[in-house]
Amino acid sequence: MPVITCIDDLKRLHKRRAPKMFYDYAESGSWTEQTFRENTSDFDQIRLRQRVAVDMSNRTTRSKMIGQDVSMPVALAPVGLTGMQCADGEIKAARAAEKFGVPFTLSTMSICSIEDVREQTKAPFWFQLYVMRDEDFVDNIIARAKNAGCSALVITLDLQILGQRHKDLKNGLTAPPKLTPSTLLDLSTKWRWGLGMLGTKRRTFRNIVGHAKSVENMNSLHSWTAGQFDPQLDWDKVAKLKEKWGGKIILKGILDAEDAKKAVEVGADAIIVSNHGGRQIDGCLSSIKMLPSIVAAVGGQIEIHLDSGIRSGQDVLKALAMGATGTYIGRAFIYGLGAMGEAGVTKALDVIRTELDTTMALCGRRDVTTLGKDILLIPKDFEGDWQA
Repeated sequence: MPVITCIDDLKRLHKRRAPKMFYDYAESGSWTEQTFRENTSDFDQIRLRQRVAVDMSNRTTRSKMIGQDVSMPVALAPVGLTGMQCADGEIKAARAAEKFGVPFTLSTMSICSIEDVREQTKAPFWFQLYVMRDEDFVDNIIARAKNAGCSALVITLDLQILGQRHKDLKNGLTAPPKLTPSTLLDLSTKWRWGLGMLGTKRRTFRNIVGHAKSVENMNSLHSWTAGQFDPQLDWDKVAKLKEKWGGKIILKGILDAEDAKKAVEVGADAIIVSNHGGRQIDGCLSSIKMLPSIVAAVGGQIEIHLDSGIRSGQDVLKALAMGATGTYIGRAFIYGLGAMGEAGVTKALDVIRTELDTTMALCGRRDVTTLGKDILLIPKDFEGDWQA
């Protein structure tokens, strides 16, 4: 067993053990991938202030996200096709999150269904909704999430139109993979993944197949999803979805202060500053660069969470110190899942918590809820000096 000391170690194992099309699905952005790259590299511009001769005993990373106690302010982000990175991937990730004491968010485009995850876990999880044109499907999946006891609905706002990801098109991404000569050659070297898939019945989008009209197999699923993302999603529809849900609402995909203000007006419990991990619009600023203006606009009125680009506990600390109240990891836990299954997700969480705890202490703080900009060195031009 290799020694795992950082998220990059898990990433290297993931690349070796998962089929190329699914590794590429996780490790890619849209178009030129500029935003995908800058989501991570922009964290490097922020430096830390070391403080010494401070009592570092009795430290805690415990916090709350939308009123829920968490062992650290890090949730597992919704990631489509998680069950293709490793057999029963959503179940394994949800179990790891439950044991670790952090939230797990199930994607609409998951391989394991809401019911699958509910049957295999005890703690309530969050459900992420893609708003589709088929209103009956949306109403039904909201009802299913309620019946499963999901404690929050995460509405994704930045996927009304699907961004183009070159690698997915070139790889002919499908779930399960089509058995072409190149795919068969790749799968022949991924025996660990293949044995896992042979041992599960969960190999397609189980939140959709059998639940959406006329979707009974892979062919009908592809034609259904191709035209289903709702391009007419607006704030009025968001308000109606909030009313239908009747519980905690988190709005994902906020990247502008004006949209953050709209989220406050509509009564959301939290927003996620996010650009979909660089997988939708390409050429926009990174989430961490947009965070300060959003905190200035709505900080104190609503919980502000952040995703896109977090690969370490230091990144988590920087986001919290800049005003976020919670963070999400997507690729970081997917690397762990693809590398080592449930144990890999646990390892990713453990790596991040250790880095967060140690770095927090060396910055002179003992409580993650007390972090502020005074522990950071932020370039004067970090947010950019743009023309009006």
